[in-house]
Amino acid sequence: MTRAIHHLIAERRAKRALSTEPVGAEEIELLIEAAHLAPSCFNSQPWRFVVIDDDEILRAVKEAMPQGNYWAKPAPVIIAVASQRDLDCKLSDGRDYFLLGCGMAVGNLMLQATEMGLIAHPIAGYNPTKVKETLKIPTDYTLITLIVVARAGDPADLSEDHRAIELGERDRKPLVEVMARNRFT
Repeated sequence: MTRAIHHLIAERRAKRALSTEPVGAEEIELLIEAAHLAPSCFNSQPWRFVVIDDDEILRAVKEAMPQGNYWAKPAPVIIAVASQRDLDCKLSDGRDYFLLGCGMAVGNLMLQATEMGLIAHPIAGYNPTKVKETLKIPTDYTLITLIVVARAGDPADLSEDHRAIELGERDRKPLVEVMARNRFT
């Protein structure tokens, strides 16, 4: 038996060269369906998605991003992922499992996007208070990430540093830095 990483996992990249070309409602719905199939603690399904494709709201969300996320501005769609600790398992040692469930849902969404030839790039760089206000997300919810969704664009539109990352080899830490056996090292 030959062992291999699934091709979608191997192909997925955090691309930044984005096109302004529209992404259809059916395509977005398929991404959300894939995310919604993720496992969750006791099938709680804690994820809540806000699809942002209205020009005015999209502009307001993009204005809440720092200059470093200039590359995200062409995206025709952004998906906000929010949840709240009471929507999922709360464990006795203080772990809030909703973050894991939402992370797995985002992973499914990203792999589905890769299968569809789309870019789905989660970001942490934004003003969460402004975005939550714009999207009317309740204050007791955590805005976990924004996922920038687009078709591939021209790497020439990126800064020199981002272009080098975009066109370069995938950079991952060696397994020895992220994996231990039997004891944390």
